[in-house]
Amino acid sequence: MLKNSLKLSSFALLMSFLNFIFFHIPFFSFVFSKVDYKSLNGVAIIISLIILMLVANAFVFYLIFFLSRVVGKFLLVLTFIISSIAVYFINTYSVIIDESMIGNILNTNYEESSNFFSIKLIFYVLFLGILPGIYIIKVKISTDPLKKFLITSSLTLLFMLIVVFANASNWLWIDKNSKTLGGLAMPWSYSVNTSLFYIHEYKKNEKEILLPNATIQNNEKSVVVLVIGESARSQNFSLYGYGKNTNPLLSKEQNIHSFKATSCATYTTAGVKCILEHTNTDDLYEILPNYLYRNNVEVIWRTTNWGEPPVHIKNYQNKESLMSGCKGKDCNYDEVLLSGLKEQIQASTKNKILIVLHTSTSHGPTYSKKYPSRFETFKPVCNSVELGNCSQQELINAYDNTIVYTDYLLYRVIEDLKQLKDYKSTMLFVSDHGESLGEKNLYMHGMPLSIAPKEQYEIPFIVWVSDSSQQLKPNTTLSQNHVFHSALHFLGIKSPVYKEDMNIFK
Repeated sequence: MLKNSLKLSSFALLMSFLNFIFFHIPFFSFVFSKVDYKSLNGVAIIISLIILMLVANAFVFYLIFFLSRVVGKFLLVLTFIISSIAVYFINTYSVIIDESMIGNILNTNYEESSNFFSIKLIFYVLFLGILPGIYIIKVKISTDPLKKFLITSSLTLLFMLIVVFANASNWLWIDKNSKTLGGLAMPWSYSVNTSLFYIHEYKKNEKEILLPNATIQNNEKSVVVLVIGESARSQNFSLYGYGKNTNPLLSKEQNIHSFKATSCATYTTAGVKCILEHTNTDDLYEILPNYLYRNNVEVIWRTTNWGEPPVHIKNYQNKESLMSGCKGKDCNYDEVLLSGLKEQIQASTKNKILIVLHTSTSHGPTYSKKYPSRFETFKPVCNSVELGNCSQQELINAYDNTIVYTDYLLYRVIEDLKQLKDYKSTMLFVSDHGESLGEKNLYMHGMPLSIAPKEQYEIPFIVWVSDSSQQLKPNTTLSQNHVFHSALHFLGIKSPVYKEDMNIFK
């Protein structure tokens, strides 16, 4: 039975113990999977991490509550609630709450985030967050004198330093696994990584670095349609040898080329940035649509998604603005991106046009809600947001149906381009990243690229060209950065940053 009145040091230890019990099963499951727990060194690592986890959290709680009871209670209640949500996602989707995942979370819109709602999440928040929070609010905590506080703090810091240096031989192991350990330690995973995310975002967005001016070399009418896929992995496309026919329309098209490709990252913001930039970098250089628009190319951006770098063009159309000119139930899906597209191209007064269609078709966890019912080719499907509750076959069926729908969308784009007889045209389909569907008990995406499985970074790179417009090089494996230079070449744009070896066209 928990006491209603506690000394500050006892309270800090109790909160650290509850934090340890409630939120660190995934952390130590990972540790046990990576060390030989039957060896003396393995036991030393495990015991040291348990001690450091308990003592470090208790020290921080002790420090905050000594400074302010009110602020301490508010922060601790908030911590337990956020940690309960975080550990739900870790347990349900096998994610790691590192800086890239924080970026994924902060850039997710309401429509996507609402898909994760479940009864299981409510139980996590209620029992691991709200109930402990009620006790934290009600408990009376006695004050420690300043002298006792200083002695306790000093001895605690000294003890932690001794434990750390006693494990000097294991620093290399900890450093090697630091990203995963840091992404599973509560509350540090989200508190530290959120701070790092905003620091890095501030640095990146201080000012977009402009590229050297480009020149249009000819007056030939040319249009490039870049379709950015969402969570599409190449191994589920029959164009890449998948056993199920997920590309019934594209497989019959002439002038279709599919290339092996990899993504720069396993989450949307970094993946989309890489597709649009001239080289893979942490700096924010001028992206393809901004660059071409500034150099007198017609640029149209249509999106049902989010997470792109800042887009500075005139014709930026999101789902809401596209819905006003679209009729029928299919407008609730990514087909809204195609509404009036051909007419918009024909209405342009410029000879060079770039269209970017940013889809959301294969974004989890509710794959079965991403396509109209007539595209439910493979059954039965998973309808739960808790993907572990579905059989892997149900999950894969639902995901494969999103690929069938993607096949249809790309076919529609190609059919529209075929009717533009005055234009030399091409369509490039490149996904932002891949997706895990239960392999190795992993779901969705967002794992650090250094440890991510191939399902999260092997992506489709599919190209269609109009008759006699261009031939393609015999490329083997492409990157997302090939898009920038290939678009420049196809549109006849001369630029100092252009790289011929990154162009897919002859």
